[in-house]
Amino acid sequence: MISLEEATARILALAHPLGTEEVALDRAAGRRLAQPAQATRDQPPFDASAMDGYAVLGDPLPGTRLRVIGEAGAGHEFPGRLGPGEAVRIFTGAPVPPGATRVVLQEDTSRDGEDVVVHDIGSPNIRARGQDFPAGAMLSPRWLKPADLALLASMNLARVTVARRPEVAVISTGDELVMPGETPRPDQIIASNGFALKALCEGAGARVRLLPIARDNEAALRSAFALAGGADVVVTIGGASVGAHDLVGKVAADLGLARAFWKIALRPGKPLMAGRLPEGAVLLGLPGNPVSSLVCGHLFVLPLLRALQGDPAPLPRPRRAVLAEDLPPNGPRAHYMRARLAPDGETIRPFARQDSALLADLAEADALLIRPVGDPARRAGETVSCLPI
Repeated sequence: MISLEEATARILALAHPLGTEEVALDRAAGRRLAQPAQATRDQPPFDASAMDGYAVLGDPLPGTRLRVIGEAGAGHEFPGRLGPGEAVRIFTGAPVPPGATRVVLQEDTSRDGEDVVVHDIGSPNIRARGQDFPAGAMLSPRWLKPADLALLASMNLARVTVARRPEVAVISTGDELVMPGETPRPDQIIASNGFALKALCEGAGARVRLLPIARDNEAALRSAFALAGGADVVVTIGGASVGAHDLVGKVAADLGLARAFWKIALRPGKPLMAGRLPEGAVLLGLPGNPVSSLVCGHLFVLPLLRALQGDPAPLPRPRRAVLAEDLPPNGPRAHYMRARLAPDGETIRPFARQDSALLADLAEADALLIRPVGDPARRAGETVSCLPI
């Protein structure tokens, strides 16, 4: 067995960025911006009113009466120039007329026919041209959030260059499996892990093919690997252990797998396998137990997908929390315990049951409490590491 850290390093060594593509901005959500994007204009592109009110010149004293000579609205600039003793009715977002130096709030004035009387001047209430960003400003490569899309749009960019999506093929293996909605025999169970892994990978920007279940024989596994052709990553679920029916490793080796490792010092997730197939796809062979499969998905599949899309920091980011109860010493494998964070996010409590087959507990967990190899007994109130999920 190798350590979790060594396994992670070997998996990331298999990752080579997949290249880029240009997409329309409305297709860029959740993608990784692959090269800096440059603003083509100032934002705002003109001095803009921050409030509804009156554009005026200078600092009129309370009681000053000004002649209203026109109006400016969003998308409708005032065509003239403002002079002494004059004001322009203006609305939020409208261009400030040439000559104006401030906008007096509507509530700090009173209207009297063609005139407006100033009662208080307050702040200038003008958003200066380029206050948000100037033309030429750059947005650096990143995972694109909704706010980033708004920023790119305001930069007047209709298309952006993003990392190509990884193509992932997911193969569930086992004679005991049937798909949801089918009628299982008394000795069969429903295939569930593939749906969790598909959702996890899609959340990391991948396109995922959920392939038919591969039965526990070499011919079926060979057919499944053939269906995975063209994928950048092949994820198998189950069949990677040491039982007589665990044939994934043998079939993959027969197909030319250059294995990076098999088995790691991790609980749950010991029988993890990784390598590269002859056509270039990275193979990750995950354990079949639901918790083991999803924990390995968070720890290894997600970092691989991020690295393939050019993320320079693809590893999970643990955080600290206060332990809610005592824990015994940990053993020779790192243990990622299903746990729940308190509503304030400051305290963490591990579940009493840590069996790697328990899906109901997994669905209730919102964090993995991290126990390093040989971690000593911990007391309630100590600070520990955890990984929100």
